[in-house]
Amino acid sequence: MTNPLPGAWALILGASSGMGAATARALAAEGVHIIGVHLDRAEAEPAVEALRSELTGYGVQAHFFNINAARAQSRAGVVARVAELTGGSGVRVLLHSLAFGSLLPYLPREGFAESLSAKQMTMTLDVMAHSLVYWVQDLAGAGLLPYGAQVLAMTSAGVAQTLPSYGAVSAAKAALESHVRQLACELAHQGVAVNALRAGTTITPALRQIPEHQTFVAQAASVNPHGRLTEPADVAEAVVLLSRASSSWITGNTIGVDGAELISAGTAWGANKDD
Repeated sequence: MTNPLPGAWALILGASSGMGAATARALAAEGVHIIGVHLDRAEAEPAVEALRSELTGYGVQAHFFNINAARAQSRAGVVARVAELTGGSGVRVLLHSLAFGSLLPYLPREGFAESLSAKQMTMTLDVMAHSLVYWVQDLAGAGLLPYGAQVLAMTSAGVAQTLPSYGAVSAAKAALESHVRQLACELAHQGVAVNALRAGTTITPALRQIPEHQTFVAQAASVNPHGRLTEPADVAEAVVLLSRASSSWITGNTIGVDGAELISAGTAWGANKDD
């Protein structure tokens, strides 16, 4: 079967670090042109430019937009540029990897200066969940999600777990998975697949923001039967594998990319790894 990726385009939301950056690298290595959306302060620009230069080293185009992906005006501007850059052919891959939300308990708790407000709850769900729907609406409405396109959204095991600070993000991930199922059914007649990727515990800038992350990381490392944590490259590899297929028959799922971490939680598989 012919590889459809060389010369195709990918739109990555959250492209400057973590899983988004790793996916950009992996797709560029396959000959995919990259359009990256990120939200970073000025001091991060050298790193973003270094990433862009790395991507173009594969002989592909790489265009980055430092904007708030949850703002309608910003989204409209990028969608217009997608149409222009792709010549109207659209994107084969849309990766939603936005990790910006409030990490606060719902109720007053020792160790936290405040509890979650209504505004913070709304923002977290809007950025990390609802924005997927709005991006798909605009891209599909502009004819930029062609037959064979893959829409992929990053979720986590936190959708069914609790941490003192993680309530709003957990709610957002639950909503995101629901949006994936709905979009999968609505886009099926267009031959577009929509799936959520449930990454294992991965050391990323977003993970480091979770107050309890050190304990959480240690536990995950101890139970993963591979004897290590998930890495951004593991997730990127899964994106590439799915993106090579033109079938929309794998759709509406939450696909684990965690080395069996979730199903081995509570055991000590990791302790049995070879040195």
